[in-house]
Amino acid sequence: MINGVCRPGRKTTYIGSIFLALCLHAVLAGTVWAERMSVNADKANIRSGPGTEQYDVLWEVERYHPLDVIRTQGEWMFFRDFEGDEGWIHGSLLGKMATVITRSDMVNIRSGPGTQNDIVFKAERGVPFQVVKRQGDWIHIRSGAGDEGWIHKNLVW
Repeated sequence: MINGVCRPGRKTTYIGSIFLALCLHAVLAGTVWAERMSVNADKANIRSGPGTEQYDVLWEVERYHPLDVIRTQGEWMFFRDFEGDEGWIHGSLLGKMATVITRSDMVNIRSGPGTQNDIVFKAERGVPFQVVKRQGDWIHIRSGAGDEGWIHKNLVW
C-alpha cells in the first residue's frame, strides 16, 4: 500500500488470496451438505438428540426408509426425511443403499415398467422400498417383506 492506495503486487495478491480463502471457508461452513442414506434395520428409533438415555424417541421408521443426513455428532446422524421432519439416528442403523419412499396417498405398484402393466399391489404414502433397478422413468422396487413391482419415479422421493 502506497499513500493509502492498494497497488498490485505480491503482498497485495497474497493478502487478497488469504481474504478470498477465508470468505470461501465462511460461506461453505454455513452450507448444509446432505448425504442420502437408508435404514438397514427392521425398525429404528428416531430421537430428539444424539443419545439414547437423555433423548426421547420421536417416532419409529422401518427398513429402507431413506434419510438425508445433514451432519454427524460422534456415531449419531442428524437428518431430514421426505416430509421435512428432522431427528437423530444412530449411524449403525444406516447404510448406503438405493431406496425410495412413496410421496402420494395411494400409489399403484405394477408388474412391469409402464401403465399398461397390471397393478400387483398398492402402497400408501410413506412406504419405503429398496431399488432393484431403474428403467427410464420407472423403478423396480422391493419391500421389506420381499414384495416386488414397478413404480414411476414421480411418485417417490
